[in-house]
Amino acid sequence: MVNISTYQASIESKMMENPILAKIAQATELTQAGRLKEATQLIQRTLQNLKDPSTTDEVAVAGTDEIIDVTAVVIDEPINSTAHPGQTRTEPTPASSEAVDFKEQPRREATEFPQSPKKSSIAISEQLNSILNFFPQLKSQAQPAKNSDPQTKGGQFIEGYYTKGTQSRSYKLYIPGGYTGQALPVVVMLHGCNQSVDDFANGTRMNLWAEEELFFVVYPAQEKKANGSLCWNWFNNSDQQRGRGEPSIIAGITEQVVSTYNLDQTRVYVSGMSAGGAMAGIMGICYPDVYAAVGIHSGLPYRAAGDLQGAFAAMRGGGNGLLGHTDENLPHLNVNTRFVPIIVFHGDRDSTVHPVNSEKIIAQWALIHSQGNSSRSEKILLRPKVLRERVKNGHAYTRSIYHDLNGYPIMERWLVHGSGHGWSGGSASGSFTDVQGPNASREMLRFFKEQTKTSK
Repeated sequence: MVNISTYQASIESKMMENPILAKIAQATELTQAGRLKEATQLIQRTLQNLKDPSTTDEVAVAGTDEIIDVTAVVIDEPINSTAHPGQTRTEPTPASSEAVDFKEQPRREATEFPQSPKKSSIAISEQLNSILNFFPQLKSQAQPAKNSDPQTKGGQFIEGYYTKGTQSRSYKLYIPGGYTGQALPVVVMLHGCNQSVDDFANGTRMNLWAEEELFFVVYPAQEKKANGSLCWNWFNNSDQQRGRGEPSIIAGITEQVVSTYNLDQTRVYVSGMSAGGAMAGIMGICYPDVYAAVGIHSGLPYRAAGDLQGAFAAMRGGGNGLLGHTDENLPHLNVNTRFVPIIVFHGDRDSTVHPVNSEKIIAQWALIHSQGNSSRSEKILLRPKVLRERVKNGHAYTRSIYHDLNGYPIMERWLVHGSGHGWSGGSASGSFTDVQGPNASREMLRFFKEQTKTSK
């Protein structure tokens, strides 16, 4: 989590000797004074000067709010799709850190997160990171230390503990400063292997988003005695079922937080990275009555493996999960026929979890959607709308959007070209992040806003 005040404190001593750090300090002061437009312009001029040293500080930079530098190209459209206006436009979605106006788009039970300001402190901190990326040697001077407290001003980052029978886990909970007892959404975040809760919060900056968009974030923590590398045990048969093992613990933590703080049960979401992403998929399949939508980053399909040896094979690209299996193997169908929408991110240079797994996740979710039970007649349109875009000064990516027969987006797949095994668009203050990618945190939240838990 990038904390702007941390930037200021850490660079004051270096201001006079380094003009870049001086510019960062000036932008920080403007941001803290609420003069976000001026801060943005200063950062953009600094970035422009870095790319073209002959450019003076007085030259204005065009495209002041854009982080995408090309217009989205529609590669393909779903056949017979009647997608609503929010998904048929060809410009980038979203093109900046501005909140998306969901009020103009028809939704099933279109309840929303509160909207954030047009130019947020998140956008400012992202641009500060962009400056630092030009000069890696400055990061030790200006970046907050890894595993620093991800708490943001006004909110609380507290520890909790869940116990049921012989099962237990600790967790950390972010409560936004704007919480006054209202029924807010909650996002459950599952870290990857060799990550701590604080590290994951730092890298994804989800607490900062929660403060601005007003929602809770809960981070269940894996423990050493359960897995020496702190991985969620997505590959164990005993941890792939409803009411058993780690899925039961994570669901229990979720329900405990929702109940304790009277949160909105129709807007509970789960997301994760790597092993946490694989476990997020398990939660979506096994607990469709709890989670309204799922986000998987660099993860694997459900039941891609049944033991440790199978896990390594699946990570290399083998293993098919439920593909080709019968309805009896879809555990959620005995609980609820509701389909859980999903958004998937993966880097196409990921050498830890092969990117083919993102394709398999989408294929698996399509199978689940199409099979359902005998009362479901609709089937997913497997020909998606495909857009190709690029982050300014960063990675290109391909975004595939899948709609149901009513035209509503129910699945998205983001393939980030040139990215490895890291949270796309994350902060360098956390591990396993890629600051040059599209912002996975923002896009997952945007997707989550479109989804509420219904009976369908």
